Amino acid sequence: MTVVALDAQRCVDCHGIRTAHLAAPDTACATCHLPLARASRLTVKDVAAFPTPPSHKQPGYAGAEGHGAAARAVGANCATCHAREFCLQCHVDAPERREIQALASDPRSAAIRAELRAPASHDDPDFLARHGTTAKRAPETCAVCHTQESCLTCHAATTRVAAHLPAAGPDRGRGAIVRRRRPPSHGANFAARHAAAAAATPATCAACHSRSDCLECHRPDAARAAGYHPPGFLARHPAAAYARETNCSDCHNSAGFCTTCHATAGLVSKGGQLRPGYHDVNNFFIAGHGQAARQSLETCVGCHVEKDCLTCHSALGSRRIDPHGPGFDADRLKQKNPQMCTACHGTAIPTR
Repeated sequence: MTVVALDAQRCVDCHGIRTAHLAAPDTACATCHLPLARASRLTVKDVAAFPTPPSHKQPGYAGAEGHGAAARAVGANCATCHAREFCLQCHVDAPERREIQALASDPRSAAIRAELRAPASHDDPDFLARHGTTAKRAPETCAVCHTQESCLTCHAATTRVAAHLPAAGPDRGRGAIVRRRRPPSHGANFAARHAAAAAATPATCAACHSRSDCLECHRPDAARAAGYHPPGFLARHPAAAYARETNCSDCHNSAGFCTTCHATAGLVSKGGQLRPGYHDVNNFFIAGHGQAARQSLETCVGCHVEKDCLTCHSALGSRRIDPHGPGFDADRLKQKNPQMCTACHGTAIPTR
């Protein structure tokens, strides 16, 4: 007797299955085949050489309506060729899938390679902008391919968005590998104009960025870090600060950072005398400093204290320059808060 290779078609013909071998229904597989996990003599090479049934080559079979529906069908016999490790090549949600948990474990099944591909919905140009709405509405659909770590690759600052997704683990598939990329809005020179966008829609920025990202540049010692201020900026920073090229207080504590340096250089008031130096960008700054103080008093208090003003603007000082503008209502302010008056007038508050 000569042993020849098995002719599978003769088997199905004799068993009354009137169709091609690989096109036979799943319910017929167990007639001749053991589940893969019990077919102990098959090698990894044998498993890798399994032929692919025609149904598996149909368009859309890789999706939920294809192999997913087949696996959930009554009498499905996926176990003939597959074991749990095959599903773990893609399925993050394997522990929650009864059809996957019904399969025995067999590392040989991974010899049949499966490739995780993005569904057609992800090809929409607007998908990135609206995927958050989809994730909120049906997080279970995202959990098929995505772990929490997948979302947090981009949403590092808003961990709550991944709360409904499973964390990566040994019993789950690796799932989709996401790479963080700059959105189209972050084009050329975005760093120079990002402040307006951040101020208008901070929640949009917070989807991907945390406060630590901002502090990489906007931190108290940013001037010491290379790359933020151009070379030689220290020599011309008074003009830049006065012209408000940027808001210095975003990174610097003016009461500490600026004053420390200016005091060392002697560019501060001393003994009640206003000394030149800091405001030299405008030689006649003293003549218009009142308007500057009314517009942005917080910039003044970075270097000056109240007694600096009282040197001139006080009934107790030597110069007695009246700080009250036209239409000043002394009686009304005295009734509202008389302590404000005592700073300049002492207890002898005048009446008008």
